[in-house]
Amino acid sequence: MSIQTPTAPVQDRPKRIVAIDIVRGIALIAMASYHFTWDLEFFGYTDPGLTAFGWWKIYARCIASTFLFLVGVSLYLAHGRQIRWNGFWKRFAMVAGAAIAISVVTRIATPDGFIFFGILHEIALASLLGLAFLRLPALLTLVVAALVIAAPVYLRSEAFDHPWLWWVGLSANNPRSNDYVPLFPWFGAVLAGIAVTRLAAGAGLLARLANLAPGRLANPLVFIGRHSLAFYLIHQPLLIGCVWLFSQIMPAQVETPQVNFLKTCQLSCEQSRDTEFCTSYCVCMLDTLEGESTLDRLYNNDQTAEWKAHLSDLAGMCTAKTDSKLMEGGAE
Repeated sequence: MSIQTPTAPVQDRPKRIVAIDIVRGIALIAMASYHFTWDLEFFGYTDPGLTAFGWWKIYARCIASTFLFLVGVSLYLAHGRQIRWNGFWKRFAMVAGAAIAISVVTRIATPDGFIFFGILHEIALASLLGLAFLRLPALLTLVVAALVIAAPVYLRSEAFDHPWLWWVGLSANNPRSNDYVPLFPWFGAVLAGIAVTRLAAGAGLLARLANLAPGRLANPLVFIGRHSLAFYLIHQPLLIGCVWLFSQIMPAQVETPQVNFLKTCQLSCEQSRDTEFCTSYCVCMLDTLEGESTLDRLYNNDQTAEWKAHLSDLAGMCTAKTDSKLMEGGAE
């Protein structure tokens, strides 16, 4: 009978791939830049809705996709050969605990848009569910990833509109939150990371990446990438604190609710229609809401089904009125 020495598991453990730390560090810096812009918007230094539409929205989704893809990569690298339960549960407890803390803090600080299921909540749940895919064929995992990503396009239902089911991501109307990263479609990015890493391991690409030796200039990114959770928890309070301090010295110009509404409406509308239409449409919406004295209800984030249906009716009415007006103008 042979006795395995304590050093054997260490020898078998794969070499850390510094390139992955660097990519994670770059993603963290990108995330900080997005959050800084969001902070400027929050304190009124940029137009309302700036980070919610257009290129900023694409930028945010690319950052989140990169993070979650790397979660899948790291999950396979750490547990692909054998699940190390002690290490897994320790990491899971840290991420889940941080997610709960963020929910509590944002519920107090920003109750209208608190983070009930953000990026850390998704990482915790996806890490747990991802264990079931570590031994499956990579191509099968990629197929499941594609189905998960496509699910919100085909499977949305009012049955998921209950607040206790918002984390699924299949509700007919997305809830308001400052960071909403539900299971569908974002779990697909984690599965893609698992599958790609499994394929890369089989092709010998991971061994090549492990042998890459970046220069000293990459050390800050490596450090950040290896302490991603700490960076995530610290950077936003630090950034928002700096912007708040600046706002005490040079406050942003205060806009009326009407001006803010028109700016946000115009920015949102122009994602699908031209500027001329959107200008007329947004004025119609504002005039109607003010005529009903319901603009405050909109800003108070009313989530009732009755109010959402009413807003939908108003949007339909103003769309028809604007189209008719522009057609008449074009016929003259």
